[in-house]
Amino acid sequence: MTSTGPSPELSMPPTPASRIVELVELLNGYSRSYYVEGLSPVSDGEYDELYRELVGLEEQDPDRVLPESPTQRVGAPIPEGEGLKKVQHEVPMLSIESLFSAEEVREFEEKIGRFLGLESTADLTWSVEPKFDGISASLLYEDGLLTRCATRGDGGVGEDVTANLRTVRNIPLRLDGTHGQVPARLEVRGEVLIGRGRFEQFNIEREAEGRTRLANPRNAAAGAVRRNDPAEVARYPLEFHTYSAPQVEGLAFASHTELLTALAQWGLPNSGHARRVEGLDACLDYHREMEEGREDLPFEVDGVVCKLDDLALRERLGTTARASRWQYAQKFKAISAVSTLRAIEIQVGANGRLTPRAHVDPVQVMGVTVRHTTLHNADHVSSLGLHVGDRVFLKRAGDVIPQIEGVASAAKGKAPKDWDASIPPELVDPEGARRQGVVVAYREALEMPSTCPACDTPVMCEGKYYRCPNVHGCRPQIVGRTLVLVGRGGFEIDSIGEKMIWQLLEADLLSSPADIFHLEPTRLVELDRWGQKSVDHLMAQIEERRQVPLARLLASLAIPDVGGATGRLLSLVYPSLESLRAADAEDLQTHDGIGPEVARKIVGWFEEAQNVAFLDRLLEGGVQPVLPELSEGGGVFEGKTLVFTGTLEKMTRAEAKKVAEDCGGRVSSSVSAKTDFLVQGGKPGSKAKKAEALGVEVLLEDDFLGRVTS
Repeated sequence: MTSTGPSPELSMPPTPASRIVELVELLNGYSRSYYVEGLSPVSDGEYDELYRELVGLEEQDPDRVLPESPTQRVGAPIPEGEGLKKVQHEVPMLSIESLFSAEEVREFEEKIGRFLGLESTADLTWSVEPKFDGISASLLYEDGLLTRCATRGDGGVGEDVTANLRTVRNIPLRLDGTHGQVPARLEVRGEVLIGRGRFEQFNIEREAEGRTRLANPRNAAAGAVRRNDPAEVARYPLEFHTYSAPQVEGLAFASHTELLTALAQWGLPNSGHARRVEGLDACLDYHREMEEGREDLPFEVDGVVCKLDDLALRERLGTTARASRWQYAQKFKAISAVSTLRAIEIQVGANGRLTPRAHVDPVQVMGVTVRHTTLHNADHVSSLGLHVGDRVFLKRAGDVIPQIEGVASAAKGKAPKDWDASIPPELVDPEGARRQGVVVAYREALEMPSTCPACDTPVMCEGKYYRCPNVHGCRPQIVGRTLVLVGRGGFEIDSIGEKMIWQLLEADLLSSPADIFHLEPTRLVELDRWGQKSVDHLMAQIEERRQVPLARLLASLAIPDVGGATGRLLSLVYPSLESLRAADAEDLQTHDGIGPEVARKIVGWFEEAQNVAFLDRLLEGGVQPVLPELSEGGGVFEGKTLVFTGTLEKMTRAEAKKVAEDCGGRVSSSVSAKTDFLVQGGKPGSKAKKAEALGVEVLLEDDFLGRVTS
């Protein structure tokens, strides 16, 4: 039979390799439509059929499996005995300053105006978004491919959770380049969370399987992200919402809003609630709107985050040691619940402070079961008028820390018949007598003890606080200081917790936090619930942690008022531990950020013989402080100390300080013999006279800028 029409072209069937590429692109596109855009382009059955086809093709030719294939979301579990690896953040994941009132927000805006030297801040544009109650995470894409995921950790170092976050279905394994160029290197930050509806459904499924219900979405997400088996993580309905991108290699953006648009085009999900507004009043209106509608949002939110939209202004503002200067979080008002105050217990902290803690009947406050809450100090308890047996209002400050905000109804009459039986069992000894430092009698008020409830040492009254001075012999202080030593801000030995420290104390294996580095494996294996594998894992981790950055070592010593930020500052301005030990209060105060009170406490700590013995024992245990590396190539003021005085005309004092620090310099607030340069503006003060007397070189503003730009 002869055809008179044109001959149809014969199409060649796809090869297995090309079909794999086609299926991966198709399935990832469907996933993006469903999990990011909320659309359902195909039925579940059609998706499953295509997925099974892809699995079959990949099994036939494993070498053709693409890293972004949806079949590669779930990886192998971490081998038993190994923990999550540490990840150094190239750009620190800093905190956000938390504000609660409109007055605090306006003060924040005024600080920005002063820093930038603006006559008016009314025209500033802001990017506003919900403050998610989840877990912050960093995603790194290289050439469009997801290569690393990390938790925030302490802001400088997080944990590698790549295998776990690859299971999160709305995180693209490869960026979508169909709408434009994809960066060669892109770091994205956002929040991992579980939506309310999905969390409730997940709990229903857990109960059907005979598992316990999870308490709240945030804790569930945090626990899932740090699990050792990605297959288990994949069971959790986790989702990711983008809020920033600190590294975008090869592309430039003028505003945060432009950047968010590009991120969405590349397939990165966001909440859909971000907005660009003009003026601070619009930020406050957004906060009010979100707070009023917080219960209607599909996820837990504890406030809003407001960021300057202009990225150039952000660059000028920079950061402090703790937070960015260009953004703030305004928290929502706390939601209250009512419970019965069963007891007040005096606890002894790491530095000996005696703090009252309330025991209340378990009550749910915003999805969290609250049983205890701090009462701060005796004056606070008195101002609330608390008596055991009162019905009290409970709230979670900033939606995080539970606290008592007042008395709902005072305890009256005689104690209920079952009162004694309802006393928390941990507050009484085996014979039924209440422990020292515990208030449990019905209608009893708090009286601070004259001796430490843990060691009977007479307490010291320091203003409104009470403190046990037996720092090195009081067991709760030893435990608290050991927790500081091994905690996130210190040596990060996460195999050691509070219960273990108490067990080591009871077994006479620990009498000082420094004894952690002198533990003997043969004695540890004899303890209850200890096996050889657990001991080996702990000893390996201790060995790995003996080298520690000087900043972390200083933070781990529990020196009063010396935390992570102050530790970092001290490590930058003192070249060795020995030079810090030799510094006096006057010398310490020459460094911007160290005031007279902190300087006095640092010097006083090193003057205590027992503190020096503790530090020496740490070093004898093989601890080696690692000094911070100088920036490559240094800067024009590398290693120099500068002091500013007078009024600058071409930049604000804050901007000048940032410029000096960016050039390797250290800025001090007072002139001393160690000052290298005094940068002098108009109408200089007494610092100029002192600099002249000490022979300090003076730079006028133009001289300073000339050195920076040359």
